Amino acid sequence: MKIWDSIRSIYNGKKILLLVLAGIFAGLIFMLGENKAVKYTSSDQYCASCHVHPHAEQSWKLSKHYDNKSGVVVHCVECHLPPEEHGMLLAKIKHGATDVYGKLFKDSSEFNWPAKRKLEKAKKFTYVESCVKCHQNLFPKTLTVDGENAHLSFLTSKTEVTCLNCHLDAGHFDPNNKHEHDKNFGVNATISSKIYTDPTPVTSFTSFTEKIPGTSVSFDLVAIPAGQFPMGSPKNESMRRSDEGPMHPVKIRRFFMAKIEVSWEEYLEFFKATSSQGRKEAEKNENVDAISGPTPPWGAPDQGWGKGTRPAITMTWKAADTYCKWLSKVTGKRYRLPTEAEWEYAARGGTKTPYFFEGDARKYTSDGFFKKLFGADTTTIQTYAAYKANGQSQTLEPASVKANPFGLKNMSGNVYEFCSDFYSPTAYLAYKKGAVDPKGPKKGQEHVIRGGSYKSDAKDLRSAARDFTKTKAWLVTDPQMPKSVWWYSDSNDVGFRVVCEVDENIK
Repeated sequence: MKIWDSIRSIYNGKKILLLVLAGIFAGLIFMLGENKAVKYTSSDQYCASCHVHPHAEQSWKLSKHYDNKSGVVVHCVECHLPPEEHGMLLAKIKHGATDVYGKLFKDSSEFNWPAKRKLEKAKKFTYVESCVKCHQNLFPKTLTVDGENAHLSFLTSKTEVTCLNCHLDAGHFDPNNKHEHDKNFGVNATISSKIYTDPTPVTSFTSFTEKIPGTSVSFDLVAIPAGQFPMGSPKNESMRRSDEGPMHPVKIRRFFMAKIEVSWEEYLEFFKATSSQGRKEAEKNENVDAISGPTPPWGAPDQGWGKGTRPAITMTWKAADTYCKWLSKVTGKRYRLPTEAEWEYAARGGTKTPYFFEGDARKYTSDGFFKKLFGADTTTIQTYAAYKANGQSQTLEPASVKANPFGLKNMSGNVYEFCSDFYSPTAYLAYKKGAVDPKGPKKGQEHVIRGGSYKSDAKDLRSAARDFTKTKAWLVTDPQMPKSVWWYSDSNDVGFRVVCEVDENIK
């Protein structure tokens, strides 16, 4: 009881303190007079006295809200508070109390600033009403056709779209958030003097390193033996979802699987070899011998985090599938995306527990008030996975985590991975009596993604956890008509790894 009393005391203490601070703010406003107090606490200097972001002032002065042709400066409160008619005073008291609490009781050097600059966080402290108050004409004469399409989408969209979806760098400049075609993407990639002329010959069922002909890039594949396993999760598994059942026995034939997710250095070779800088999105080429690859992306697909061996991200399922066709063509082998059953079999590595390592989702999850207050136990899981509770705000190099029992890295966390299957919440009902190499539903709209990402909670990193693509939501801010078939404009935590089929003559 003493422990629970202490917990309640901490919770109530924090809550009371925030209320007290809010009361002080409210009292200050009424004591000094509403107009004087609001003016006094609304200057950029006053905001900076609490907001000690290392980047804030510099990035603000580089932004369009400060450095522009008109010379008009947009100040902190003009974006970070709603207009008076939309509850400005109450928002000011709420944010002010939180800011003072952080200033008094938290160390700003320990904040994960990159994570706080993401769209998800920025939406909580920037108001659409404030944007629209200044930008009353959303269709000025200088607006491009793409801009018109984007603003029309903003006005008519039934999903949650804010100005920040396209203009995240308007108030605080970030070179990686430019919302424009990056026609130089992949063009200046470093070329090594050592170029492979032939792919790696495979004569036995052992792990090998594939060499991509015409490039200096190679990658490792792991030999995954045939076997049988119970796919899905039992009803008593912590934090399971209904689409993970019923559990069913599945037989899997042997295959090779890439040790890590397809990296930027691998994907850029595909981009350079197949992309067409001038081709329109609507154009398609079904001739495999003349594979058409991605058009130039919008912005920076790598988010400015770096390329190299980091997982390639923001490509669509179609782009990943086309990459596999290209890789098959240049190597003479049969590469493809893994089926959902192959992915789970490989992720488990022979284990039948929630993770391929020790532990339970309730132990590792950061969901819930007490976990948020005291933190989750990440002692074991952080050595195998890059995920939210680690404080991750971006993808990591594969060397940062340990491999699973099969020798595969990042099967949990870092980025979600595409599977070849269409998604259905009831897909497993068709396999409840057992199946051999199931390939999922014959048709559907979205595809399965597995493994969780650097944004995910621990419950989504379980071996049986399922998710799916959200194509429409991931293309909200793409201004093109039609939307891109190659790049997601609003998803930066999905990638893929490849599977190579085994020749029947190999022993």
